[in-house]
Amino acid sequence: QLQLVESGGGLVQPGGSLRLSCAVSGVTLDTYAIGWFRQAPGKEREGVACLGSKGDSTNYVDFVKGRFTISRDNAKNTVSLQMNGLKAEDSATYYCAAQWRPYSRLCSTHPVPYDYWGQGTQVTVSS
Repeated sequence: QLQLVESGGGLVQPGGSLRLSCAVSGVTLDTYAIGWFRQAPGKEREGVACLGSKGDSTNYVDFVKGRFTISRDNAKNTVSLQMNGLKAEDSATYYCAAQWRPYSRLCSTHPVPYDYWGQGTQVTVSS
């Protein structure tokens, strides 16, 4: 059974960095697109970045381009989100999610296609 577990959240000052990890178990990453999403209190869940199952294609939403990087470690079956230049508006609960999309370079930053979700990790950007 596919399970996703996020880690790496915390409190960071504006301009700082955090690295989130999504540990995927039960499946291999070459059959699932992985996306990172976030949700702040009172707001809808929004996409941040995604990685196609072939592992060599990514998509980012505009407000994180140049600051966030999504990558994966096949040996550890994890997908990471490196976040640099954090801003107060990046504060949210961050979720990773998986969509069955084998051997594909396509992925979506919209939450609807994703079937499996982790429990989330809290990121707070504050001085």
